[in-house]
Amino acid sequence: MKQYLKDYTKQIDNLIKNKKITNQDIENHLVKINFFQNERLIHLLVTLAYGIFLFLSIIISLNNYIFTLITIIIAIFLIFYVRHYFFLENHVQYLYKQYDEMKKLNNK
Repeated sequence: MKQYLKDYTKQIDNLIKNKKITNQDIENHLVKINFFQNERLIHLLVTLAYGIFLFLSIIISLNNYIFTLITIIIAIFLIFYVRHYFFLENHVQYLYKQYDEMKKLNNK
């Protein structure tokens, strides 16, 4: 997903740079934004679930030291999910900026 999103933003940046924006490009961009927003929402929910699991596993590991390994594994997963979520969040916000720029160029 990361590479797909990076490639797509580069593609749109090239369209904006060349100032060749059509109404169809804008409509397609809105569809892609919607797809990426859905992806971002799913990753937010998974990240929140891992945060809850981490909190619960910390509480359990206070009473049962064997559970500490599971807590560490969940913490590692949470770090990677947070990192990926922030990537999605920042790139989706960049897509909004691209959309605004596309609208400006199309109205000229």
